[in-house]
Amino acid sequence: MEAGGGWWTRLRSGLARTSRALRDRLQEAVRGRRVDEEMLEELEEALILADIGVDTARELVDGLRRSRLGREVGEEELRAYLADAIASGLAEVARPLPLRAGVRPQVVLVAGVNGTGKTTTVGKLAWWCREQGRSVMLAACDTFRAAAQEQLAIWAERCRVPLVAGAPRADAAGVAYEALDRARREGVDMLLVDTAGRLHNRQELMAELQKIVRVLGKLDAEAPHDILLVLDATTGQNAHNQLEIFRSMVPVSGLVVTKLDGTAKGGVVVALARRFRIPVHFVGVGEGIADLRPFEPKAFARALLDLEEGTAG
Repeated sequence: MEAGGGWWTRLRSGLARTSRALRDRLQEAVRGRRVDEEMLEELEEALILADIGVDTARELVDGLRRSRLGREVGEEELRAYLADAIASGLAEVARPLPLRAGVRPQVVLVAGVNGTGKTTTVGKLAWWCREQGRSVMLAACDTFRAAAQEQLAIWAERCRVPLVAGAPRADAAGVAYEALDRARREGVDMLLVDTAGRLHNRQELMAELQKIVRVLGKLDAEAPHDILLVLDATTGQNAHNQLEIFRSMVPVSGLVVTKLDGTAKGGVVVALARRFRIPVHFVGVGEGIADLRPFEPKAFARALLDLEEGTAG
């Protein structure tokens, strides 16, 4: 992680709305008293309101009950305890996007509903891949929205990577096929495929996504090697529904959680991790090109609980 004023500062700032709301509720619950059942009930409610999830909130409170019932606990000690417990629970899903040695190109398909920041995420992923020393090509397979292709073209220029795009209303699967064929011929390391934002309850749009996956498989039986679902943290519990539907249609291999800076319910990452056990590869906390970074559970938990860097752990 970048030190000092780098990524940590952006992460903490991005989670400020969630951490402030959670801290205020924890302060109200503690009020300088011993841990008792009334306090634990208030703590559980505070955690649920941060969208951490009912089951996770209950587990955290049960752990506190076992270790500290009857003891006087300060607010900062409580936040440090919760940060450690949350980080521990997130550790199993905090896995970086695999950079597959010997696979060229590695095809990463990016999906999500309208408005999640999917195309922007593809652009930021291109930048991150370049930072890792990988050559990148972008495929603009959102052929329904002209603005999406224009937006991706801007990202391609910004990241200095080639872009394959089709005509308006062109067959998205055909564009994906063309992009993979070109990426193979040119020896590109990573092909990032942007797909149209689709409502998860629209069968015909989900069928098109499945078609893209099938067509890519005709050129490379292993492609796409990764299918990332972009989830908007501001949607809260609706993110669970989106993941369930997309996972039933295509083999989602990892998650990108965006717009954590726009919500007081950033705890949804914790709830998703507990329920689905799908890797969380990246989180986004702003509009900048460097505001999408690999998910780090300890840093995330510290920022979520408004702790200084290194306080928990």
